Amino acid sequence: MANDTCLFPGQKLPEMPSPVKMSSNHDMDQVTDAQLASFADLIYGRTGIRVSPQKKMLLSNRLRRRLRETQIASFGDYYKHIVQLKPSDPEWDALVQEITTHETFLFRDESQWNWFRKNYLLSCASGKPPGGVKETLRVWSAACSTGDEPYTIACSIAASLSSGKKWNIRVLGTDIGLGAMQQCQQATFSERSMRLVPEDFKSRFFTKLPGSPLWKAKPILTEMISFRQHNLLNRLSEPPFDIVFLKNVLIYFDAASKKRVMEHVRAAVRPGGMLVTGAAEGVAEYLREFKCLQSWLHQRPG
Repeated sequence: MANDTCLFPGQKLPEMPSPVKMSSNHDMDQVTDAQLASFADLIYGRTGIRVSPQKKMLLSNRLRRRLRETQIASFGDYYKHIVQLKPSDPEWDALVQEITTHETFLFRDESQWNWFRKNYLLSCASGKPPGGVKETLRVWSAACSTGDEPYTIACSIAASLSSGKKWNIRVLGTDIGLGAMQQCQQATFSERSMRLVPEDFKSRFFTKLPGSPLWKAKPILTEMISFRQHNLLNRLSEPPFDIVFLKNVLIYFDAASKKRVMEHVRAAVRPGGMLVTGAAEGVAEYLREFKCLQSWLHQRPG
């Protein structure tokens, strides 16, 4: 899997080997057990994501979309094609997005956002940030998909730290998918993604696009957020953060990959800082030196 990747204007994508074009009698049924094993090993080696034998039909369905998009003849031909590509190739990004796509929306997991706004940020606003430096706040939204989480973070910060004090705030959103990062930069969200956003937040921090079902984040949010492509199997080249959000992603990782990811995530939390995880992440054994404040909330000693 590629290391952190920055996008620059005019940057050229690597050349891609010519795929085998789809024939009229191509195989579009289901991967064989041997093909499943080959794809699973390849995906695991590059991303740390484990595709189990129980997901044979799911993988077949997702691969079938890639066959249609690339017009490659069969699962076997697609494997021969993808195995030649560099991890930075757009087709790899498309495949990873097919495998990991899940629903996301702003203000998902209400209890966590209530804590963030009414406890954590209230402490910051009162001049008593939990173990932190006054008027400075660094937040990492890891595996942020299409940006719903970092924009939720920015909404909460904009609403809570809007006093006369000048805050030095940085919200970083990262994801393995290049396509996801490009969508994050657009800062637009559907009605479904916006359904849990408080009404006053909608009017303060978003604009309804004319003649469109989309809402666009205002500069007050976009100016505090930056995005970059990042593979969680690699260490993030950033100073430690005051708070890290790592939610609904480790369900795709096996124990070995999860351990490696958590080593990097723990190092990204500054002493005294917080880590917010998803309810089903299963990371307690990797956070034994952290203080568990809630099943989903952990504080690094210091």
